[in-house]
Amino acid sequence: MSKKNQWVIRHGDKWAVKGEGNQRATKVTKTQKEAIDIAKRIAQNNNSELIIQNRHGRIRSKDSYGNDKCPPKDKEH
Repeated sequence: MSKKNQWVIRHGDKWAVKGEGNQRATKVTKTQKEAIDIAKRIAQNNNSELIIQNRHGRIRSKDSYGNDKCPPKDKEH
């Protein structure tokens, strides 16, 4: 299985889950929360990163679901 990082990005007036490097969104949702929940499940299954952008396109938060040698101590998601 691919270890693509999962991004939650703005998609017009909606939110999208997009695998890193993909041209098309995996899923488009009405709310950011819905997109985060979907992206989190995908990232956990792929042992990859979850990167969430805010509505201005800046990275709001990151979380790792891989095998980090130095995992973060705080668990946001």
